[in-house]
Amino acid sequence: MTDFAKQLKNYRLTTAHIFYYRPDYERLLQEFIWQELDIAPKFPVLKKFLDFWQANLDGKLHSVQVASTQLIKPAEYRFIPVEYKLN
Repeated sequence: MTDFAKQLKNYRLTTAHIFYYRPDYERLLQEFIWQELDIAPKFPVLKKFLDFWQANLDGKLHSVQVASTQLIKPAEYRFIPVEYKLN
């Protein structure tokens, strides 16, 4: 399925800010930014990624912050009270 088709099926641009402990220096945190189209509020694509992370990567997760927004939405109009005179 194309990204546009996903957006029409209510997928949203989802960004996850992932903090994890470095495997070689366990007291240091590293950050990773993940971005994909996903369905809010359950985020199945993000959950699948985090499950993969925990099962296959050495860096233990510390925290995850998630933001999501629709890319396709109704148009918003703002009228500006300005008048231009053309000669």
